[in-house]
Amino acid sequence: MASSNTAYRSVTALVGDIIRLKVAVPAAGEITQVRLNDLATVRQGQISRLAQVIDIRDEQVSLQVFDGCKGLSTDAEVFFLGHPMQVTFSDNILGRIFDGKGNPSDNGPSLQFDPKTEINGPTVNPMRRALASRMIRTNVPMIDVFNCLVESQKIPIFSVAGEPFNPFLARIGSQADADIIVFAGLGLGFDDFYFFRKSFEDSGTFARTVMFVNQASDSVVERLLVPDMALTVAERFAVEEGKRVLVLMTDMTAYADALKEIGIANDRVPSNRGYLGDLYSQLARRYEKACDYARGGSVTILTVTTMPGNDVSHPVPDNTGYITEGQFYLHNGEIDPFGSLSRLKQQVIGKQTRDDHSQVMNTMIRLYSGAEEARQKQAMAFELSDYDEQLLAFGELFRTHFMQLDVDLPLEKALDLGWQLMAQCFSADQLLMKAELIQKYYPSAQNRDDYKNDQKNKQGQTA
Repeated sequence: MASSNTAYRSVTALVGDIIRLKVAVPAAGEITQVRLNDLATVRQGQISRLAQVIDIRDEQVSLQVFDGCKGLSTDAEVFFLGHPMQVTFSDNILGRIFDGKGNPSDNGPSLQFDPKTEINGPTVNPMRRALASRMIRTNVPMIDVFNCLVESQKIPIFSVAGEPFNPFLARIGSQADADIIVFAGLGLGFDDFYFFRKSFEDSGTFARTVMFVNQASDSVVERLLVPDMALTVAERFAVEEGKRVLVLMTDMTAYADALKEIGIANDRVPSNRGYLGDLYSQLARRYEKACDYARGGSVTILTVTTMPGNDVSHPVPDNTGYITEGQFYLHNGEIDPFGSLSRLKQQVIGKQTRDDHSQVMNTMIRLYSGAEEARQKQAMAFELSDYDEQLLAFGELFRTHFMQLDVDLPLEKALDLGWQLMAQCFSADQLLMKAELIQKYYPSAQNRDDYKNDQKNKQGQTA
């Protein structure tokens, strides 16, 4: 390990934000002084900037300078610090905001004496993992009813530019029943950053939230460090304090673009659409931090992955789909019930939720699928049957009361609402559900009338 007092004055080139220098290969039996991902300081005159080792090829070492190479020349001195990026970890970081270097950016009290931990540690031993078995409630019916978010799950929100994925992610973070929220912003505009902060503050969750934010104007290399800092902190809270931690990251496509940019600047050969061949490994290394610890808490990862041109075969969403356990598909301002999938929902449905959950979920999706087919028949001027008319009426109610992103309902109330909507459009025998569930949950005539009157009153108040 190198001493920070050893100065290297062998800079050979400055390419963009990358510095290249020669470091002597250690003799036999000696320990190399430079390691991949180690930090260094680059100094010239009054200028001192942080850098990270991103490539080692024989005697040539490449470093990415965090704040750029402007003002530096080949006369610069490089001091290797002998350790990778570290992040502050203690209870004092809750309610704090950090930049891409791990420094507080909220003008709060200093944390210089709080303990630090190295980022990007190994993934947990599979023998120390517990099977996913606990639900994270979000009060979003399209998630809680149809695609449950499960502790230790890793799942993205697939969407496109212009969709309200960031407000949706902020809402989940504000409402999810997790102990700790760790937020990682990757290339965020200031408006988005401010929105997330205000959302957490207004909802009362900011005091149990840690934010790591790389804004669009910040260094690209910091964008690569933010997920690792967030995940390291999440692991420490889960392992050492037994907390149920929800990690929110947006946008992973910006992260992948940063990988591509730095890789190409470092003369690495690009692969599919300019992305490097190790894109899958880089994404998997982060997503696999999701874990339910046998002797501790859990880390659940929910990210945003934008799809350029709404192309799900784009390298970023394509590779993500092989790693994660489903996806929430945000399309036209709604959670698409057909494009969304949670592969772990069967671990909790009917086990931690009501006995009618599975039947309500399957029946409502079946009826909404029929409503979409009836809508296509209507658009092509085919004659509609009475049952088609029932399906169309249900489809409109389903979109209004379930698919809108501002719908906020606990799971049990959402299930009750599902029964009300089905009973409003269909008789009990048309639902093709288990008789005992029909007898237990199908609303009575009086109940249905009360619901209709309540809806009319609400509409009248809105008007």
